Amino acid sequence: MTAQRFALVAGGGTAGHLQPALAVAEALVAAGHDRAEIEFVGSTRGQDAAALEGTGFPVTLLPGRGIVRSVAPRHLVGNAVACAELLVAAVRAVGLVGRRRPRVVVAVGGYASLAAGVAAVVRRVPLVLINIDAVPGAANRLLGRFARAAAVAWEGTPLPRAVVTGTPVRPAIAAVEHSVAARREARGRLGLPEDRRVVAAFGGSLGARRINQAVDGLATVWRHRRDLALFHIVGRRDWAAYGDAGPRPPEDGASGLAVVRVPYEDRMDAVYAACDVVVCRAGAMTVAELAAAGVPAVLVPLPGAPGDHQTANARVLGGQGAAVLLADEACTAAGLAGVLDGLLADPASLAAMGARAAGLGRRDAAAAGARVVEAHAAPARGRA
Repeated sequence: MTAQRFALVAGGGTAGHLQPALAVAEALVAAGHDRAEIEFVGSTRGQDAAALEGTGFPVTLLPGRGIVRSVAPRHLVGNAVACAELLVAAVRAVGLVGRRRPRVVVAVGGYASLAAGVAAVVRRVPLVLINIDAVPGAANRLLGRFARAAAVAWEGTPLPRAVVTGTPVRPAIAAVEHSVAARREARGRLGLPEDRRVVAAFGGSLGARRINQAVDGLATVWRHRRDLALFHIVGRRDWAAYGDAGPRPPEDGASGLAVVRVPYEDRMDAVYAACDVVVCRAGAMTVAELAAAGVPAVLVPLPGAPGDHQTANARVLGGQGAAVLLADEACTAAGLAGVLDGLLADPASLAAMGARAAGLGRRDAAAAGARVVEAHAAPARGRA
């Protein structure tokens, strides 16, 4: 029989769910738990298998996909398949929990966590939620009534038995500094000039078309600015359209706007250290990273996000004066220029925004989440 696991960590399907799950798992290892006793339960769809490969954690993948919140005929078949896959995943998860006998199940949200969360309830295993959005998703709202505790990112998150721990971010992000030396080093890594104000813009790994269109136009509006540099992470989806568009970095570095465009950037610690302000969406992980790194931002929430959670995330920073909220329809070249020109013209206020962002961040969030998990795990030889 398979040895008892300390924890099954259920979630994934998207990087926004998988990253905090990995961070909490690593914190549990740092607290003394054997890596082999922490098993991930993810989805056969998406990036879970690739992202978890090489981590050393046991992995089980279950079928599943998200349900489209629509009754339109074109979505009926897909949603029927999704429900069938969820039922199969739940049956398999009940069997998995029975074989592994975990002391606790940790659900991080999203469809990939729902089956294991239901199995924990059926098997009467303690369930702990990790919730990183200001507005919980459907899976966490459903599971919340059965969970022993919910480790949440922000005050006021509407889940029962919530404990504010912050959102776990990568160690490199938590270690970002804004000293002169750190900024110089980061700009050198990214090919940016040392003596200009830097605006970074991005919209996730695929990119955000609205932001890309606005930033492309902004590069034209600012083409004669010799005091600014623009670092534009276009995203792989839109790279063909925007990767080579607009003004290029001036060869002499002094005749106009300096622009660096990349399709993807995995050195986000360098981006946060190098820039003066960020333009981006308001996903939970992005907002948490901005807070942990102490970076002021112009946040453009994705319209139509489930529960309008990106607007809620953005308001966490905006309500404390750490970010400016810009509606999606107002995110144009002219709209961005108006907001950014005002921010960049007042370096002291911009620095204060960064300080307020840092005041909202928790660099110990992974360890804090791990402590909540440990506190509610069943005893090693029994059930709570």
